[in-house]
Amino acid sequence: MADYLIFFALVLGINLLPAFGPPTWSIIALYAFNSDLELVPLVLLGAIAAASGRFLLAHATRLLGARYLSDRIQANLDAAREALEKRRRNSLLALGLFALSPVPSAQLFEAAGLTRLRLLPFTAAFFAGRIVSYSIYGYTAQGIRSTSMGEVLREGLGSAFGIAIQVAMLAALVLLAHIDWRKRLGL
Repeated sequence: MADYLIFFALVLGINLLPAFGPPTWSIIALYAFNSDLELVPLVLLGAIAAASGRFLLAHATRLLGARYLSDRIQANLDAAREALEKRRRNSLLALGLFALSPVPSAQLFEAAGLTRLRLLPFTAAFFAGRIVSYSIYGYTAQGIRSTSMGEVLREGLGSAFGIAIQVAMLAALVLLAHIDWRKRLGL
């Protein structure tokens, strides 16, 4: 039981990071690869911890944004939220794709927090998608135990491409806040 609690705390902590945390799937794969813990509880606990961490990250970003962003930037973000909420069908499709993809999610949750989107549906979709993707990664890791997982993790976390994606996502978050969405979308 203690091993599952440590795993949960690790995944929760990683998902509270605004950037540069290792992807949760890699932690699940590492545990599936190197431990005798059951995969189903790992996937469920991983998805709960990841969703909880991202939900808290979005709330923290929302609180900080309300406190530190200028009125102009907050108005831009409000317009972005209105546009997303107005086009519900497109938003649901994009959310579904995001929920299943292995794309870094920290900045997307930060953007959701800054734009003050409804976080429960956003987090629920993330949770559901992560159940699927974490299962795939976990079962794959169990199937390839003969491969050096440490080497794969080092390559993914320390690669120039991985770092560039994180930096690009942070830059995109900053740009999102500076776009005059009312003007761009004709609102």
